Amino acid sequence: MKAADGEECSDVRGAAAAEEPGVSRHRQTPMKPTWTLLEEAAQMKTEGNAFYRERNIRSAIGRYHRALLILRGLDSDVMASVKDFGPETPALMPEQEALLRNTQVDCYNNLAACLLQKDSVDHARVQEYSLRVLQWRPGNVKALYRAGVATLEMGDAQTAKQYLIQACREQPNDANVRKHLQRAEEKLNWELQKEKAMYRGMFSPSSKNSSVEGVKQTNGAGEGV
Repeated sequence: MKAADGEECSDVRGAAAAEEPGVSRHRQTPMKPTWTLLEEAAQMKTEGNAFYRERNIRSAIGRYHRALLILRGLDSDVMASVKDFGPETPALMPEQEALLRNTQVDCYNNLAACLLQKDSVDHARVQEYSLRVLQWRPGNVKALYRAGVATLEMGDAQTAKQYLIQACREQPNDANVRKHLQRAEEKLNWELQKEKAMYRGMFSPSSKNSSVEGVKQTNGAGEGV
């Protein structure tokens, strides 16, 4: 497994909220059976994977995005917050719930992976998508890796190290995971050395002498008034 690779991509803001320009909005029909909607979402994801392999990123984004929009209306976690504003959706069977979550996990993982491949990476968005996956799949290696990379780039090496350690436990031979784990450790070591140097400077003899001289000069100036 290459944690940074795979059939994955995206460049959307709020994958479950608005569509990419040029992609028509998928309107769910209440009459459609749940299985039909789940299968449509899975098909959208499959098409997105195919577009991604062809490096047709824009079309892949549209497919992943449409898949998430379809699933939004079936997700009990989402619909619970708006149950008073529309018809109540029936509870999913265990098999349906599993398909919904698996498709969501794949789409959000794919969106995060695509963002990481852009020249200008939105690391906050990568982190957001990866953490959504980890809510449902705490041990998902791809999400752990990408959360670690994004968090490291955002400046939190300590938290990034924890994500990357977990990913490394699952995939100890993955070169990308080990490389970024080493980066996190080097950054933490650099920050520690910098902190030590700062404290040495604060409490060095020359610093103390400077403080004493400053007090003497202040007192001398006061005596002349």
